[in-house]
Amino acid sequence: MTVLVTGSRGKVGSLLVRVLHEHGVAVRAASSDPEKLSLPAGTESVRLALDTPADFPAALDGVDSVFLYAEPAAVGAFVEQAEKAGVEHVVIMSADAVLRPGAADDPIAAPHLAVEQALAASSLTSTPLNCGALASNALPWAWSLKARGAVGLPYPDSHADPVNERDIAEAAYAVLTDPGLRGRSYHLTGPQSLTFAEHVEIIAAAAGRDIPVERIPPQVWRANKPGFMPDDIADALLKLWAASTAPVPLTDHVEQLTGHPARPFTEWAAQHADAFRA
Repeated sequence: MTVLVTGSRGKVGSLLVRVLHEHGVAVRAASSDPEKLSLPAGTESVRLALDTPADFPAALDGVDSVFLYAEPAAVGAFVEQAEKAGVEHVVIMSADAVLRPGAADDPIAAPHLAVEQALAASSLTSTPLNCGALASNALPWAWSLKARGAVGLPYPDSHADPVNERDIAEAAYAVLTDPGLRGRSYHLTGPQSLTFAEHVEIIAAAAGRDIPVERIPPQVWRANKPGFMPDDIADALLKLWAASTAPVPLTDHVEQLTGHPARPFTEWAAQHADAFRA
């Protein structure tokens, strides 16, 4: 089999490429900038921007399965070309936001839901991986720490379930290579529901230093949000964080798919502690 991995420069996609390669599965690494990829020796690469249908035929030629990031811009054309190319199975890296009420009207959930629905309506077998909060969402806090000497959070008591990107990659490998796992949806979470303040405590312990948490007004956070983040996403995040006052539901789907418990946030913190030491 040949697996096409979209977004191969991303945190999950890059890990999945290596996991597939290590297990001897033929993998085609796709990226809108394939020349910037760092790949295992002998790994094929291809240019693929998910909003550019002209890229689809070459990327999908001879492919059996696809790991697909949830980009809805040209998903209809992507599905059509995948069917034409004889693709059998698509694993969608989706968000657990689609599992919440009002997903179709939520700017975080809606793009993922659109991709899931387009695949579900096709002749292709699709398997959504509805992922909780990525552990790496904590990494930008290192920039806040450097800039202000503290991690500025509008809702430090908000809960999240940090899931390690390697767990997602290993879960994707399982459903890509085991036909018995196809056609279902899986909710991937970390092993704990932690407040953002507890995230920071774990990072501080790993870095061996004190990391203050500063509660900032939501409007201040919004005014200083990352430049790449659309306003509607920022507003949706603030609404979500404000509502997440209780522990979030957890699942054992990572363990079901990978054979090991979900990695704790302490492992991610230890691996990225240097970013918080400088």
